[in-house]
Amino acid sequence: MVDQAKQILSTFAKQIPSTVLGPERVRYVIDNIDKMTHDEKLLLLNLTNYILTVMLERNASDVEIGGFGTQNFVWFRVYGKKERVKDLPQFTTDEANILIVSLLNKNQCQYLLQNRNLDFSYTYKLDKISRFVRFRADAYFELDSLALNMRAIQAAVRPIESLDFHPFAIKTMSHNFIKFGLSLITGITGSGKSSTLDAIIDYHNQFDPCHIVIIASPVEYVHTSKVSIIKHREVGRDVLSFKEGVVQSLRQDPDIIVIGEMRDPDTILAALEVTDTGHKVFSTLHTSSAVESIDRIIAEVSPEEQERVRNRLADVLISVVSQKLVPSLDGKRVLAKEVLIVTPSVKAAIKNNNTSEIYMMINQGGQQGMVTMEQDLLRLFMEKKISKENAIAYSNNKNRILQLMKGA
Repeated sequence: MVDQAKQILSTFAKQIPSTVLGPERVRYVIDNIDKMTHDEKLLLLNLTNYILTVMLERNASDVEIGGFGTQNFVWFRVYGKKERVKDLPQFTTDEANILIVSLLNKNQCQYLLQNRNLDFSYTYKLDKISRFVRFRADAYFELDSLALNMRAIQAAVRPIESLDFHPFAIKTMSHNFIKFGLSLITGITGSGKSSTLDAIIDYHNQFDPCHIVIIASPVEYVHTSKVSIIKHREVGRDVLSFKEGVVQSLRQDPDIIVIGEMRDPDTILAALEVTDTGHKVFSTLHTSSAVESIDRIIAEVSPEEQERVRNRLADVLISVVSQKLVPSLDGKRVLAKEVLIVTPSVKAAIKNNNTSEIYMMINQGGQQGMVTMEQDLLRLFMEKKISKENAIAYSNNKNRILQLMKGA
């Protein structure tokens, strides 16, 4: 199958005229891909599925195909480390373009040409376990050719108990305990934000008879309604933007609204407004600490809006979880997190633009479920789960982690 698919790619690539250059080679592939037979397209899909199956068997989280940077290799990320996979087929630039385009429909191809980037989800049936597996995918241009990242979506949600939250922190995120308000899950790309968010959704799905609307780009884990009814809306597929998804959700009788990412001022303002109307909202940000998350939200809006947003954020924010995946001593990765619970003191600090005071409030708020990143890294080090070097490397405040280690 692999050899046949490679032959199809090679034959198609040779048909691209040498006079067609740069990004026009991608357009040529898109314009002519339909000339392939059904069987040829099926072989290309099977080749992609074969690569993804190998990826899952090797416990890789991500795969990279195409683009100049891959140097024709397929690359995996295994336990946080990127490595080229020498026992999988290599693809020329044109062959990778063809393989990537074979995964897309016409509308997706046109969107990719226009925007130079496309987020989408991909699903196939893994025969060995007779179930469907899902991937979050991002196709994009690199030096005028196509590149593709695909990330495996976990087949099962981690129970929230396994994330080592303080019981009161879980309580503040519970819809049963607080009916409205904004809770943020933050961290850099690949820090496990989506997994934590899915654990929170699943936690409610076990006991809370409520309506959860998930707006994501793309939808990753698909939840099966149990006690809760859960709706999934994918940006670009079911709804045009995060903002529109949030606004439209108000007419859909939700209790909990999950916004995949607060990535622009419009989405931030819509999230604050919908929280203000009495809904429970969960969302994510690309920030590495709780204080940075607050500052980022305020800085994202125009200067004339900042005072209003600061006050509104102080009124609706309930909690911030900022997390990192740290290499563990067993060669895998373990979750380290900072947890902020918004107390009256934190609320006042936000309103008075004194966010620099919040770190010490977290540091002293252990009984209320709070923990700084440095305190949690120290815990993992003392439990012999991570090395001293990684505890220091992944801390936000190097001086603080060194002080804690001296006192330990």
